[in-house]
Amino acid sequence: MGLFEDEFYSTKISRRASKTSRKQMSGFPLRSRKDWGAGRLALLSGASGAAIVLALALALGGGSPEAAVETAGTPAASGLVAPGDAIQQTVAASSKVRPAVVSVVNEQAAFQPQPQDGEDAPQDAELHPASVGSGVIFAKKDGKAYLITNNHVIDGAAGLKVVLIDGETRPAKLVGGDYITDLAVLEIDGEGIETIAEMGDSAKLQSGEMVMAIGNPLGLGDSLSMGIVSKTKQIIPVSLSQDGNYDWEQEVIQTDASINQGNSGGPLIDMQGRVIGINSMKISDIGVEGVGFAIPVNNVMPIVDQLMKTGAVPRPYLGVYTLDLASYYAQQGLGGGVPDAEDGDAAAQTPTSPGGPKLPPEVTSGVIVLESVGPASEAGLQFNDVITKLDDQPIGSTMELRKYLYGKKRIGDKIKVTFYRDGKPDAVTFKLQDKSEEEE
Repeated sequence: MGLFEDEFYSTKISRRASKTSRKQMSGFPLRSRKDWGAGRLALLSGASGAAIVLALALALGGGSPEAAVETAGTPAASGLVAPGDAIQQTVAASSKVRPAVVSVVNEQAAFQPQPQDGEDAPQDAELHPASVGSGVIFAKKDGKAYLITNNHVIDGAAGLKVVLIDGETRPAKLVGGDYITDLAVLEIDGEGIETIAEMGDSAKLQSGEMVMAIGNPLGLGDSLSMGIVSKTKQIIPVSLSQDGNYDWEQEVIQTDASINQGNSGGPLIDMQGRVIGINSMKISDIGVEGVGFAIPVNNVMPIVDQLMKTGAVPRPYLGVYTLDLASYYAQQGLGGGVPDAEDGDAAAQTPTSPGGPKLPPEVTSGVIVLESVGPASEAGLQFNDVITKLDDQPIGSTMELRKYLYGKKRIGDKIKVTFYRDGKPDAVTFKLQDKSEEEE
């Protein structure tokens, strides 16, 4: 059975529908298959072929129908691609970037049992490949080459290696990573590396534009897939701590080019061989196909520049671990749940009904403080305080809290936090700080 109960969405055709549709179709009499002669079949085949050529020329050339018809019998004008050159264009575009695309190997220590009484502790554990992703070389400086990948590709790595297109393996060093944007920069020895990927302009993308994804899907090595831009700007919720609670939103390019495990961190390119996105994720579910996402390159490069300068992306630090009030109410009677975290994914005690926050009936949205540290603790915020506003901006979830902090405030700015404690409104103003390494 399909997702819908009515016949309209069903892939099956009822007998009644099949009988009536033949009688009512456009009011034209229907001919049997025997009535179709060779001439009509030839005419139909020719028309179909012409339509395909025209559509392909329009898709690749970007010109008008008149221009597309003209290129079918004449040399291609500037800016247009003749149908016969379509394959060559995809080959040229991929060849331009492929030498700059690498595989990224995340190495972690193999599990070793704890020593028994009287036994010597084991030596340094041997590293083994734990996961594989992709990356793209975007710069070369002072004998070093630098590549972009996803932060989740290198997360938890005890060692990193990069495999070039010719199969050569080189050790890699993490320059910096940012889990909010899911981007990271790696450094490798630049000897012999000649190809640097050209960055495009994701703001100029159009829905329907043809693109290619390059990477290392499923560990198969250098691999290409092709599709179109399904949507130039898609906003999707993500769970930064991978606990199933959505606490951030990511702007992405949606494409139907195949993106699988291992493609993460590789480039999405246009038909001129320019990088217009970094492949990041896909929707993987029964009945879902062709829904992949890439981070737009115009959003990637400012983060990459910051990582190259300082190894991190500085953001203002409030110092609270929170649980959405709506989630708290939904969890009552269900055994609690996992809290969201404003500045990380550290666990904290989830309040229960008897010890939950006290609020007046009109307060139905906000975030519960589960733990306060750093500037929030110094300002006096406590467990079970319910934050409802930052400055004059209403806050109904951890996602909204993060978006306001990271989008509107800077380190050193003052912020007014409005909250409820024991059913009474209160407010406190303090200065936002930078998050120290000890608090990571």
